[in-house]
Amino acid sequence: MKVLLVNTSPKEKGSTYHVLEFIAQKLSENGVESEIFWTGQSVLGGCRGCMGCRKTGKCIIDDDAVNTLAQKANEADGFIFASPVHYAAASGNLTAALDRVFYSAAKNFAFKPGAAVAVARRAGCSATLDQIHKYFSINSMPIVPSTYWNMIHSSKPGDYVNDPEGMQTMTNLANNMAWMIRCIEAAKEQGIEHPVAIKEVRTDFNS
Repeated sequence: MKVLLVNTSPKEKGSTYHVLEFIAQKLSENGVESEIFWTGQSVLGGCRGCMGCRKTGKCIIDDDAVNTLAQKANEADGFIFASPVHYAAASGNLTAALDRVFYSAAKNFAFKPGAAVAVARRAGCSATLDQIHKYFSINSMPIVPSTYWNMIHSSKPGDYVNDPEGMQTMTNLANNMAWMIRCIEAAKEQGIEHPVAIKEVRTDFNS
């Protein structure tokens, strides 16, 4: 079992990375492997709506980390997407990357548990979490809960240790993620597969 921890901060080893390291430690204590994947300093734009991925099976923009993220997603059992809070919202890197990867490789994420984590100096966490959760809910992904909103405060690397409730929330999140992917694995062993999504109707309100 493996959880992919996606760091969407433009800083490779900033506050977001250190929070993910803490979560990785808690996952390890649950016997779950993890990998921290950095989307890079810059994601080269959002989805262009060109439909090129329908022909090639991957995003046509191939000069950043998005297609690599899609490949790694195929091998993962669960996901935690972590973002710093920029102007009371998720990072531009996150929205650009997730718009493209969920459009071009949605099947690699579907029916696998997902969690969002917001890392902030002060405010804007709830809006950031809501923004990330929308990717999960449109793609049949169970959302992993904790005991509070998945936010933690850190203005510079390592500061998260000064937010004990945030650390508690991250610990419970890791425990819940480990439990959920084990439950899904146990269901598969019993022959219980996820449902097949029905996609027969696509309403166009302009027609």
